[in-house]
Amino acid sequence: MQKVDILAIGVHPDDVELSCSGTILKHISMGKSCAILDLTKGELGTRGSAELRTVEAENSAKLLGLTFREQLDLKDVFFENNEYSIKEICKVIRACQPEIILANAIDDRHPDHGRAAKLIADACFYAGLSKIETQLNGVKQAAWRPKALYHYIQDHYIHPDFVVDVTEYAEKKRESIMCFSSQFFDPKSAEPQTPISSPEFIESLFAKMSIWGRAIGVKYAEGFTVARYPGVTNLFDLI
Repeated sequence: MQKVDILAIGVHPDDVELSCSGTILKHISMGKSCAILDLTKGELGTRGSAELRTVEAENSAKLLGLTFREQLDLKDVFFENNEYSIKEICKVIRACQPEIILANAIDDRHPDHGRAAKLIADACFYAGLSKIETQLNGVKQAAWRPKALYHYIQDHYIHPDFVVDVTEYAEKKRESIMCFSSQFFDPKSAEPQTPISSPEFIESLFAKMSIWGRAIGVKYAEGFTVARYPGVTNLFDLI
């Protein structure tokens, strides 16, 4: 792990790709460094396995051009917002010192997503408290708090507080999603069907991106919500 500008955190591998990989791709093209932290390995997902999803996550990381991708060992479904979980996330935040963190949706169809959103928000705050001690490779870490935390939007429709034009990166986003092919539509698959394995699921994501894009006069956008209102230097930043 090394310093990055943006750290995107998802409770499951593929959360980030499905929700904000276009934004990541755009900022990497602008010269910003980005990384992903998966809190779990998605081991309780209906399709595939933890081992396969780790391979898929690594393939997506290469495609996106991430600085690094880290996976914690929190328990899928059964993770808790406790000292252990908070400190594990704090270690990564303090190691890579991001200015911005992107996190799970504040509410969603999958209960893990909203619970992870609260856990990540708590960890962002506590990572800035110097009396909460963490060590990485035996070395005490300095406190670090990101300047901003934004929550991406997942399955449920949530009215965004702001959107990012990702039109130029939409097809590469699709490629990054399909790195997790075990989770999505495959007519040859004998695995059980899930809400995200239908042929319509990916297109529903792009339909949502189209709605957000239309609002700002572009083809595709990704939406985010905020807990703290963002500040701008001047009104022209909002155009």
